[in-house]
Order: sequence, then structure tokens, then C-alpha cells
Amino acid sequence: MKKILDFIADETDGKNFKSYKYCFESVDVPKIEYEDKKGIQVKKKGETDKSFNTTKSLKYLADKLVKNGKPLFKYFLDGSRRTYKVDDIAYGKRLYPVIAGQIGVAVCERPDKHNFKSVNLKNPLVISIPENANAQEGIGNSGLFFNNLIKKLNEQDILVKQNLKFNKILPYSSKTLKENDKYEDRGVAKIQDEMIALEQKVVFELVKAKKLNDQSFLIKDGSLEYMKSGEAKELSVIKTNYDCVVGVSKAFNPEALSNDVKDISRRIAELKCYHRTPAFMYQTERIPDVKFAVWYLRIRDTLSPFDGVLKIEKILVREIQEEEGLDSDEIDLISANIINERNPVCYGKDDRWQKHLYPVHLTESYIKSQYLSDIHFINLF
Repeated sequence: MKKILDFIADETDGKNFKSYKYCFESVDVPKIEYEDKKGIQVKKKGETDKSFNTTKSLKYLADKLVKNGKPLFKYFLDGSRRTYKVDDIAYGKRLYPVIAGQIGVAVCERPDKHNFKSVNLKNPLVISIPENANAQEGIGNSGLFFNNLIKKLNEQDILVKQNLKFNKILPYSSKTLKENDKYEDRGVAKIQDEMIALEQKVVFELVKAKKLNDQSFLIKDGSLEYMKSGEAKELSVIKTNYDCVVGVSKAFNPEALSNDVKDISRRIAELKCYHRTPAFMYQTERIPDVKFAVWYLRIRDTLSPFDGVLKIEKILVREIQEEEGLDSDEIDLISANIINERNPVCYGKDDRWQKHLYPVHLTESYIKSQYLSDIHFINLF
């Protein structure tokens, strides 16, 4: 029974080398960092209360909501991927890595305080190989070539007998490497981009189903900065779909705003429990036409100055928000609800426990439970 890599090599006139196979996430190899970088451009204050310059406690509001209000957040989105170096393959005079991946994107719903369930799961298997695996690169229809290749691959006995399918082949650039560049990084980046596209897709599906509104928000685990860029009309639709979505990041660069807020890292470190910073408005080079409000909130006291602190983001959708910032009362409401999502925690299960929001942790755990084991996946190749 022919393995996947033998099939790909035969179909693309390449030579595979039976290289050592491993999961990137389980070994000490260079990884691409996707969290925020220094150099974010802060334009103005990100909220309507221009007099607010220190910090603010949300404990009273959080307690009030527990007694008298319904949770603002009903849906929880997380995306994850496992990437694997599964071989090296030669085209012409050059050797290229073959990168495979398992992607998981899920939305879980909490319809009431007694129930928590999955409402959307996408968990495709993908492969990333160099563009020049298509011998007619630059001449014929590259998309058609790789679509035909994945169709033939899924007809192989090794996949049919296990009822498995690969959803896409994601070709990465085979151009000559620049300094500090790696083909492995290009392949992993393609898989990461596919995960981000799927996250965006499930948000659109929730909006289309009229699930999100001002009383039913969604928390997305991680930054919103990596949403798809595009034409102005397309971006307008994307921004509207994110009107009831809040991004919550456990990992962040405390110096990201330092070009404009000189003492930002100290202000974050000195945050008292249940306090938030003012919101700042920023744009990124990646999506210069989208403005964000970002603020920091401490949900637990810990020994480390940045543990227990979350970075919170909201896309500014309407013109008045882009001019005046996000309504300060809305920021307080979001922050108080996030405080109420923090317990119980996963002590000892994750070294990020002090930053976990429990429904997000459950969603992340659900995604990981859907993966094939590393040994099973690698042995397909």
C-alpha cells in the first residue's frame, strides 16, 4: 500500500528521502510567532471617556452582573493547528520540506448556565509543498493542478481504508531563500493562514445565522489582528461581521504600544486585580484600513507582573467609533463579563492557567480531543 509521500513524489516527478518525521509543536525547533509585535501605530485614545488616564476597577460591576444580569458572552471560538515535518522532496537541484498539518477551529455555545456544547467544528487535514511541484508553474492553472492532485491523493487505499481525507494542498513559495528565511516557515505559515481563514469563516456563519447580537457576544481566543485583508468593500463586510466579537489574548508583547505610550509595560505590570487600563486606538501595517481598540485587564493576582493579565481587542466598526473610540461603558461591560468567565481554572494542566477563561479552555480542549494522534498522523506518510 503506497504511502502519501511516495504518491506525491510519483505524481509530481520529485524524489522523496524518507526524512525524520516530527511534530513542530513537540520539539525544540524555531517557530513563527503570530502575537503582536512592537511598532503598532497608536493614533488616539480608543474610548469615549477622554478624561480616563489611570486604571479602573470593574469588581463592583462584575459582582452586580453575577447577581442581576445574564452573561454577555454566549459563544467561544478557538483555532489551533499541529504542524509536522514529514519529509524532504527534491525538485531540480533543490531540496524542499514537506509540511503537513491538522487544523482545528471550533465554536462552542453556552445556551444557559447548565449547558455547554459544540455548534461548529472544522478540522481539515492539509499538506504544504513547494509551488514548483507543479512542473507547469507560471504557465498553467496552478490551482487546478493542486486540486487534481488532492483528489487523486484521497483515492489512495491508505486514506480510503481509514476513512480519511485531506482537504487541501497549500503550495508555498519555492523562490530562493532570503537571509534568515526557511522553507519550513513558509509551509507552516500557509497552514496558519488557512486556520485564520477558517476562524473568519465560522464568524461569518454565526452572523449569517443571526446568532450574534448586542446580548450575545463571541470571545475569540487570540488577537483579531490577523483577519484577512482585502478590498475596501470586502473589509467593510468583514468589519461589520465582527461587531459582536471580542479578541482575548493570553500572549502579548507588553512593549507593543511603547512607541506612543512610553510607560505601557509598567502600567500593565502595576495593574491591580480586576482593574483595566484605558483603551488605546491602533492600526497595523498588515491591515491599515482597520482600527482597533485595545486595553489590558488583570483577572488574577500572581507573582509574575504580566501573568494574570489579558490583552483585549475590539474592531471599531462604525465611523463614529473610528473617530471617538469605543464607548467606555461598553468597554466596562465587556471587561466585567470577562472577569466573570475566569473560574474555575485548570490548575496544573496548563502553565497559562492564570490567564485562562474557562469556556475558552473548554473549547480549546474540545478541539485538541478531535486530533488524530501524532503517531497515527505521521504514519500516514
